[in-house]
This record gives sequence, C-alpha cells and structure tokens, in this order.
Amino acid sequence: MFTLFYGLYKYLFKKDEFYVLILGLDNAGKTTYLEAAKTQLVRGYKGLPANKITSTVGQNVGAITYGGVKLNFWDLGGQEELQSLWEKYYAECHAVIYVVDSADRERMDESKEVFDRMICSSNLEGVPLLVLANKQDIPECMGVREVRPVFNQSAELIGRRDCMVMPVSALTGAGVDEGISWLIDSIKRNSEIRPPHGTDDT
Repeated sequence: MFTLFYGLYKYLFKKDEFYVLILGLDNAGKTTYLEAAKTQLVRGYKGLPANKITSTVGQNVGAITYGGVKLNFWDLGGQEELQSLWEKYYAECHAVIYVVDSADRERMDESKEVFDRMICSSNLEGVPLLVLANKQDIPECMGVREVRPVFNQSAELIGRRDCMVMPVSALTGAGVDEGISWLIDSIKRNSEIRPPHGTDDT
C-alpha cells in the first residue's frame, strides 16, 4: 500500500527540472537579473539590495519553480578570463539567457563577439537563446529595435533554434516574468532534444 501511495505522490508532485545558463559580459546585470527573477517568482524570497550585488567571480546559483517546471540557474562570471569556463556547462544546460548591457554602447561589439563564440559551440546546438537587452531603466540605453539587428547578424550561427531578444530592467524587475515564460515554452518545445531531469516537489 505504501508503494502505491508513494508512486501516486511522485506522479502528482514530480516536476520537470531544467538547467539554464545566465551569460554575458561583466557588469551586464546577470546577477541582478537572477535576484530579480527569484524575488518575483520565489515565494517569500527577499532579494539582495542592488548596492550589495557585485561582479560574479565563479558562479551564482538559484532555482525557481514556475509554469509547472523547476528552473535551476547558473549565473557565470563574465570577465574575459572567466569566459573560457563557460564551455564546461554547455552540455548540461537546456537554455541560455544572454544578458546585454544596453546602456553601454562602447562594449556592444565586444558583447556580440562573445555571443558568437558561445553559440558556435557544438554543445549548445539547438539550445534556446534568450537575449535580454538589460538596463532599460536608463534613459539613454539602446532599445530592442537597436539591439535586435546587432544579434540578428548572427542568424546563420543561431540556426533554427528558438531565439528571442527582449527588453528588461533587472533593477526594477520589468520584463523578468515575460522572459521566463518565453524561456519555459521554448525549453518544453526543445525537450525531445534535451530531455528534462526529474525532481520531487519537496
């Protein structure tokens, strides 16, 4: 009898589990974005104050349950000397969030070059890409109409996978839930290529 109830429990409460990389140049707002996502979507979570968030050296991790799935985030440091470590995570991830500092026009070309190197990896073939034009709260920032054409130049490298450029302000939280919703839909569509892991909602 216990086995029957345990099996029913697992059936009812088991959630698909996915792993998402948060990448981008240093100071793009990756960690602030992860904090905003947890603050909005994790019940009872109180995010770090913006002035307490520093550049990531190594990785930050976080998890949210949303849309019937569990997302585990790996927020990796964006400094040039740390970018070579990203490759170690590609084969295990189900999607990539690439954060762009849309207020830093001088580094946009650098961000695009790093993006191109990333998506050339065979370990990311077919993986959905969410490009976030962050810092939309800054008046002089580049809007999506300016950022999208920059990354659309990589259409051949992106291929047929799901790819979206969306506006966001990690500082205010604007656009965070819309991006996560799009990401989950894309991950589910791609689940035959990259199946989820199973987890219990405990």
